[in-house]
Amino acid sequence: MIPRRALLAAPALAAAPAGAQGAAVDLLLVLAVDASGSIDAAEFALQRDGLSEALTHPAVLGAIRSRPRGAIGVAMVEWGTPGGAATVVDWMRVSDAASAGAAALAFRDAPRSRQSYNAIGDAILHATQLIAAAPWRAEDRTIDVSGDGPDIRSLMPAAEARDLAVAQGIVVNGLAIEAASSWRDGRLAALYERDVIGGPGAFVLRAEDRRDFARAMRAKLIREVALHPAGAAPAHAAGRPGPAAG
Repeated sequence: MIPRRALLAAPALAAAPAGAQGAAVDLLLVLAVDASGSIDAAEFALQRDGLSEALTHPAVLGAIRSRPRGAIGVAMVEWGTPGGAATVVDWMRVSDAASAGAAALAFRDAPRSRQSYNAIGDAILHATQLIAAAPWRAEDRTIDVSGDGPDIRSLMPAAEARDLAVAQGIVVNGLAIEAASSWRDGRLAALYERDVIGGPGAFVLRAEDRRDFARAMRAKLIREVALHPAGAAPAHAAGRPGPAAG
């Protein structure tokens, strides 16, 4: 687990990561993906394919090109086990169809990490540290948490980890996969609003099931890349969620 005192001291690191050497992108985006035991092999493949499809979609590429530098940095984290979130694809720079295709292939082919339970808070902590160590600078930094259940057994509760990330200028968004009947009709999205998302313009999108994941993730990426926190309403501070969208 990341020491809390290290996170509290990290804003300077996040603003100018070691090794950046003056390089910059428009957005640093960590895709924190649920790999817990509730997801079987077929569902896992749908999730990976959905990420790859979303990243290479022309509308997403157009959103990237619309930004001043025309490039974003992306990384993929898998989460589940308390304290065991894992970076399965380290930072990759995406600026065009070729680089998006390379990242999509990396997302699809990365070995699945061993995860259990639903430790969302620990995933947010891991993603926060990953952003602090990114090889590029970016004014906009976002953690994208997707999952099919609430926070369970995190070493640090999701809301506390979220607040630490937001305090460093990181926006945390959510994608609630309402695949289980107990979490349908916006129930999971409501929990994500309360416990997971935070920062200027933070939001939750809903996917009805894993087959809807690609559509929801594509919409989410377009919104995250094209609309940056500087232009968002400032009401969504730490612990104050934005509205869910379907």
